[in-house]
Order: sequence, then structure tokens, then C-alpha cells
Amino acid sequence: MSQFKSDVEAVDALAAAYKDLSAEIGKVIVGQDDVVKAVILSLLSNGHALLVGVPGLAKTLLVSTIAEVLDLEFKRIQFTPDLMPSDITGTEILDEDRHFRFVRGPVFANIVLADEINRTPPKTQAALLEAMQERSVTVSGARHGLPSPFFVLATQNPIEQEGTYPLPEAQLDRFMFNIPLTYPTYEQEVEVVKNTTSLRKVELRHILNAEEILSFQQVIRKIPVSDNVLEYAVSLVSKTRPGTARATKEASNYLSWGAGPRASQYLALGAKAHAAIRGKYSPDIEDVQAIANLVLRHRIVRNYKAEAEGVTEENIIEALL
Repeated sequence: MSQFKSDVEAVDALAAAYKDLSAEIGKVIVGQDDVVKAVILSLLSNGHALLVGVPGLAKTLLVSTIAEVLDLEFKRIQFTPDLMPSDITGTEILDEDRHFRFVRGPVFANIVLADEINRTPPKTQAALLEAMQERSVTVSGARHGLPSPFFVLATQNPIEQEGTYPLPEAQLDRFMFNIPLTYPTYEQEVEVVKNTTSLRKVELRHILNAEEILSFQQVIRKIPVSDNVLEYAVSLVSKTRPGTARATKEASNYLSWGAGPRASQYLALGAKAHAAIRGKYSPDIEDVQAIANLVLRHRIVRNYKAEAEGVTEENIIEALL
């Protein structure tokens, strides 16, 4: 942490950088403020994110804009049913000197957009998820480290489920946030159409580079959390586990599975990041509540009764809060 004299100064710099980032991304992305905020929070917390929304909501544009503003290397992988693990991780080829040489796949970038991750078979999904977890790739017994920072943004289309391979719960758990994208408001859509059907070209500035992002990730780790906030986060997660002593009435009625310990870790880490971008030096319960839905919505599994009665994950989380 050489460039900051104190942790307080580091948090102030982080809050200022976040303001600049939001303003710069806002030149291209209209509305979607909560989505932009959630993506930046997961990046600062060194976690991966899953974007869930119908086609045409500018998911790809959002990710490429963030990569450009952050001056990071960006690769997009379009997942298809015939994609093989080696198409993501890379493969060994025999060169003219009769030696095997490793050719890196698209996963070797700072920001990887995994477009429609549920369109590809489990074997290929697993290759990406292993890279996310280990931050490295193993090919023919040799380990290749991925660049740092390394951040995967996967997108999923919630409407067409024919010919898709839904991610199992254990693999969804690797994503720090599950970020829902909604339709723009009438005014926002008018502005989007105006901007995208003319010759308007936006020049984006680079706000942060890889080194600064890594140092801000360290800053967030160093932020202290009071015991009552940590206990609140853990208690929130334990309330989602049906059949346990702490489970709420809604959890026992409507859930077949609750969130695991990783949810508690991400709630604490996300609350630190949420406090930091608002210029606060320590998170409070409000910060945990602000990100609870993003952390919990893909970690709780509704039962048949919830589906029959039309009770959503959001309803259950709202009742918890």
C-alpha cells in the first residue's frame, strides 16, 4: 500500500474513484445504476458475478464498457453447445521444432465475459468454474496462472430453457453476486434509442488500471468490521437454512436448501466494499442489507410449495430482512 499514507486516505481515494467510474460508464450505459454498482462491488471484492436478464438489455456492452474504463484486457466467450473445455483454457500444439507449445485460450484476460454460460455442457462449464476458483488452468499436467486481477462475468438468459444446461447450485455458489437486469424505464429507453441510432461516438477515459484495482482490493480486505455487523451477516444466512434452530418460518415453509458459509463471507466482504464506495471507514448493518439480495438469491433453493404459491427468492429474502 505504498501510494496511500493511511488506510483512511485509501478509502477516500476508493470512494472518489468509484464516483469517476460511475460517471464514465454512465456516458455509454443509460440507467442500470444498480447493476453497474453491483459489478464494480464484486470486482473490488475480488469476486465473480452472474448477470441474469432477457436478451437485448446491453449486458455485453456493459461489461466491455467497464473493461475499457478500467484499462483491463477483456475477452468475450460465446458459450455454445459444441464448445470444448480447450476452447476456453487453451491447448497444446506441436510447433515446427517438434516441441509442444501451449497456446492460451480466451480465459487468459483480466475480465472474461462468459456469454450465456447455461448454453454449454457441464464439462465446459466446469473448466471455466475451475479457472474461477483456482485462478489458474491445468493443461497436460502443467499449471498456468491467470492474470491478476481476474474477474469472470457470466450472463444467463432466464426465459428460454430449451437446450440449456442449468448451473448446479454448487457451481452457482462460486459467483459472489447474482445480479438481475430489468427493462429500462420509458425515459431511459427513449435516450438509449436516441444514442444508439445516431452517429454519436463516446470517447472513454481510463479511470483505474490493474495495479490500482489490486491495491483497492487490499484496502477493502483491511477495512475493520464490528462484531455486531458480522454476527448480523452470519445470523441472516443461518435464518435461510430450513430445519435448523435459527430458521425463519418462511425458510422452513418455502425452502428446500439454505445458503452455505460462503454466503456469510461474501456478505461481510460485500458490506466492506459497499461502505468503502460510500466513503465510510467501516460497514454497518445497512451495508449488509444493501447487498443481501445479490448474495443470497442464487444460494437458496425454493421447494415445490414456494413454486406452487408463486413465492420468489426475493420475497423470502425480503421477509428475512
